[in-house]
Amino acid sequence: MKKMQALLLGLLVLSLALAGCGAPAAANTELILLEWSGYELPEFWEPFAAQHPEIAPQYSFFAEDTEAFSKAQSGFEFDLVHPCSSYWRSYVDAGLVQPLDLSRLTYWNDVYPNLADEGEFDGQQYFVPWEWGYESILVRTDLVEEVPDSWADLWDPQYAGHVSVFDSGESNFVMAASVLGIDPYNATPEQVEQIKQKLLELKPNLLTYWTDYTEINQLVAQGDVWLAGQAWNDAYAALYDEGYEVEYLDPAEGRLGWVCGFGISANSANVDLAYDYLNAVMAPESMANMGNAYYYGVANAAAQPLLDEYFVELMDMDDPAVLADTVFYQSLTEEQRELFARIWTEVKAGE
Repeated sequence: MKKMQALLLGLLVLSLALAGCGAPAAANTELILLEWSGYELPEFWEPFAAQHPEIAPQYSFFAEDTEAFSKAQSGFEFDLVHPCSSYWRSYVDAGLVQPLDLSRLTYWNDVYPNLADEGEFDGQQYFVPWEWGYESILVRTDLVEEVPDSWADLWDPQYAGHVSVFDSGESNFVMAASVLGIDPYNATPEQVEQIKQKLLELKPNLLTYWTDYTEINQLVAQGDVWLAGQAWNDAYAALYDEGYEVEYLDPAEGRLGWVCGFGISANSANVDLAYDYLNAVMAPESMANMGNAYYYGVANAAAQPLLDEYFVELMDMDDPAVLADTVFYQSLTEEQRELFARIWTEVKAGE
């Protein structure tokens, strides 16, 4: 009996050893990213290409955080995901990402602490912040008699028919709440109704809702839109570079702000490659390439001196204190996400 038990135990140990030996052979041979379109540019991850010339990262693109989160929840296999901070808690709660080993991140000590804090949950770091930016009002200054200075000016009748806002329930809820002086993340039912009514009052001024930065760029360039609400830094940069007379406002209520970054899948079979990619995109030169391409803020302070000085000054990117004056999106609960979506659906329907 003991001989039989020993034989079975030996076979079990052998099978486990073989299984363990087989796993690495399948791992670290490819890298799959759930990523925003435009972030696949090789100059954003050149150190990875130099380290792994035989591996070309594979990208599955998404246009909005909701799309990426749904895809991740559906079982799509990925190694790295690049969502924005309002969704980070959702990925953690759903068990879709793993805690990070900060000792494996070469540039971690250069990351702005207030941005790093956004990716920490329950005492563990799950996300590496990479880029941050604003949502503000982009104005065709040659087409308006008076340049606005507040989010509330989107409601001004003098701009009627020439205003466009981002087609996002969260963004518009937070924007309208800021105009009303309401905390959007702790609004009472009565305040939610006030926010909804405020958004309904904006509709007569709207030409359209925009869904993609190329769309709003074209509408502003054509002169159809004079005031583009919730425009991103890169929209201003693109139109400015093309010679249009545009201004990117710092509204009295503060710019809205976002921070996005990378997390490693809880089920990644290519963790070593994932860390190599993180180190590549976090390198100062890589972050600076991204910042200069899209005029976004960088999470790595060491990349700051490599950014275009004009846009650093324009966007106040050289002043970390500006982050405290920006209304950054917060991680949402599922209830908040459903509320924002429902209110926005009702507003668009005119209900």
